[in-house]
Amino acid sequence: MAWNRERTSQQDVQNGRNEAPDESESGQPATAGDEVFAADDDGNASGATDDIVAQLQRDLSAERDKNLRLVAEFDNYRKRMLKGMIESESRGQADLVKALLDPLDDIARFAHVDPATTESTTLVEGVEMVEKKLGKSLRAAGLDIVNPAGEMFDPAMHEAVSTDTAESDEEDGTVSRVFQVGYMFKGQLLRPARVVVRQHSDAN
Repeated sequence: MAWNRERTSQQDVQNGRNEAPDESESGQPATAGDEVFAADDDGNASGATDDIVAQLQRDLSAERDKNLRLVAEFDNYRKRMLKGMIESESRGQADLVKALLDPLDDIARFAHVDPATTESTTLVEGVEMVEKKLGKSLRAAGLDIVNPAGEMFDPAMHEAVSTDTAESDEEDGTVSRVFQVGYMFKGQLLRPARVVVRQHSDAN
């Protein structure tokens, strides 16, 4: 019987060890405080993530606003430049028209003279005066006359309408006559000169 009681006591001790409370990895029993601290750590991590996301959203919104402002500023700059170009072109055209007013007044006066009381010589002199005044105004505005008589034919500036026979090799390819002068305005060809070009007659 004593032996049975001792065996029972050892089993009770063993059962007591198996039913002992859980211990943490450090060997100390787990408590309710440990569970609270773990929950707090999870909450802090979640809060930090929310803060980062919120900051990124604010940064993205700020960059978007910045880009929108840049687009608006560029659009306003483009409109100002276009308006300035139009105004500059209008001022240039107005200056040219202003320079032509005096020749137009002269043309109007000669257009309304009485041919019965006006000599033809007076009319010719008047037309020549208007031509000189008009040419002066246009040259001041940047117009140049292309009159290549005696020069080498240039297909970029001249239009050949006929040919003449060249009497020497030196005359071959030169302009013998100008049917109609050409015009350039500030380096831009407005109309080529219509000319007659000399050609050597070796083939004949």
